Amino acid sequence: MTEISRGALFGKLNSLLYQAIESATVFCKMRGNPYVELVHWLQQVLQLQDSDLRRIVDHFDIEIGHLAADFTKALDRLPRGASSVSDLSSHLEEAVERAWVYGSLMYQSPQIRSGYLVIGILKSRALRSELLGISKQFEAIKIDTLVDDFDKITDGSPEDHLVASDGSDLTSGAGAPGEGGGPLGKGEALAKFTVDLTEQAKNGELDPIVGRDEEIRQIVDILMRRRQNNPILIGEAGVGKTAVVEGFAMRLASGDVPPQLKNVALKVLDLGLLSAGASMKGEFEQRLRQIIDEVHASETPIILFIDEAHTLIGAGGQEGTGDAANLLKPALARGTLRTVAATTFAEYKKYIEKDPALTRRFQTVQVGEPSEEKCIRMLRCISPVMERHHEVQVFDEAVASATTLAHRYIPARQLPDKAVSLLDTACARVAVALHATPAPLEDSKNRITALELEEEILEREGAVGHADEARAEKLAEELAEERQRCADLTERWEQEKALVDEILGLRTRLVGLNDGDALVDEEPVAEEAEEPGASETREAVEAEPEAEPEAAEDNQEEDAAALKDSLDDLQNRLKELQGEQPLVFHSVDSAAVASVVEDWTGIPVGSMVKDEIESILNMTDQLRQRVVGQDHGLEMIVSRVQTARAQLDNPSKPIGVF
Repeated sequence: MTEISRGALFGKLNSLLYQAIESATVFCKMRGNPYVELVHWLQQVLQLQDSDLRRIVDHFDIEIGHLAADFTKALDRLPRGASSVSDLSSHLEEAVERAWVYGSLMYQSPQIRSGYLVIGILKSRALRSELLGISKQFEAIKIDTLVDDFDKITDGSPEDHLVASDGSDLTSGAGAPGEGGGPLGKGEALAKFTVDLTEQAKNGELDPIVGRDEEIRQIVDILMRRRQNNPILIGEAGVGKTAVVEGFAMRLASGDVPPQLKNVALKVLDLGLLSAGASMKGEFEQRLRQIIDEVHASETPIILFIDEAHTLIGAGGQEGTGDAANLLKPALARGTLRTVAATTFAEYKKYIEKDPALTRRFQTVQVGEPSEEKCIRMLRCISPVMERHHEVQVFDEAVASATTLAHRYIPARQLPDKAVSLLDTACARVAVALHATPAPLEDSKNRITALELEEEILEREGAVGHADEARAEKLAEELAEERQRCADLTERWEQEKALVDEILGLRTRLVGLNDGDALVDEEPVAEEAEEPGASETREAVEAEPEAEPEAAEDNQEEDAAALKDSLDDLQNRLKELQGEQPLVFHSVDSAAVASVVEDWTGIPVGSMVKDEIESILNMTDQLRQRVVGQDHGLEMIVSRVQTARAQLDNPSKPIGVF
């Protein structure tokens, strides 16, 4: 078998057998057996309702119940205790080889069916002995009868219409579950397992990236080096490592790179697709080897981006990643494969740094958490994208609040990821609030329904003499209060919705006026093809004073000013009506962002939106209202808090120890 490629041989299995051998591998691992044996494979095929093997068993009157019992006993005799599957057994590989020989030479078939597998096993003395060791029931199969009457015995089998897993049987256009198991054609591995980031950047499918110019320049510097020219981005989850690579892809797409990097394609290696279905030892490495070969043979220079690189080139991945790392090392050393990798600090130290060979191949690029100012600039670039997606208006104060509040109240995550999530959620909430029932009103209605149900239960209990007057009176009071609250919320919701509709209408008119100004400025351009008589009229009009356009412009300015005054008045009325608990938002502002943070953290909105500096300066007076007789202690606490807020203390030390 050493001279025959396993991938090519097993690619001749039809989809039924290929799927069965994948299931057998999983079954073998679950039982703790070290090798996938014939008994594992045949047991999976026998479990199917219909196949060549089932038809052969039925034709020779083999009792399926006795056969299943024999298979169970054979499985129990196998050694157990292995933590992983080492390989396919030699008997299994020989059976596939014999099946291909008999199927292709005797029946001119481009695929291996389970019937050919039975013939190949029974024709080989060693394999026949192995099969009879599983069950003596197989002695009933007459090999000469099976060979001569094979078409008759298997007539109507579902395997008549299946294709080989390498696609060599072109008589059927249907795909197969095991289709990916065989070797792929030229260029197919890159097409199947990678995504072209530069193409997405050219098509405008990527969000704009700002604030990461320094990291992108470092990537360019490293890629231009002669050796150790594979950058690896290291940073905590959420700091934007993938965004840095997307920014680099945009530079490649726009041509804003050195000549050596122009016309280079940046492709993302999808590790999920690469490992999906690679259940047999060697198949994962075969796919990776084909990708490396296709990158090397490509006319267009290709750089691979490997996100979560430790799962592929370190011990943090699945079985076989050690072999994958050994495949990558020589390709990276020779320069036939250029990569941009990304991982976290912990994973880099745990899996990559301890391998000196891998460490020499990569040059680290630190991607830290951006400052609040830089994060605000990042969010300003993507806020128009969110406006188009959610069809709402995002104020700049919302961008600043999303960054500040996320940094202050969501410490478990990193900027800009948590700020983007916060702003995105606020946009979604505003979009929903414009059309759906507010959450407080919906909760109130549900509460009323629950109280009414409880009231009905009390009435039924009272009818049979089990009355609870005190509970009934309390329930009636709660129900009356909740109904009144629901009525108040409904009235306020209708008022807020009416004001919001007016505000949105005024904004639309203001936008229309601004667009109208632009159109008026551009109107006199296209007047070239005139009739002969029109020129005199035009000259006469040009001779008149330009009072009318000036008057129209003045009127537009007056209209715009009046609309802005009306808009300010409506917004003030809405703010006064809403208080600290708005039901409907007309746009994404700081209040909308704060309401999301309140739901996420439980911190009241009022505590977030008020001025932090003023609160810290007045902290002593606020604490004295709650704590009496401890002025000295309060002054010490406030002093430490104010010092820490002014950043005059060591940030690595606690604010104070009292």
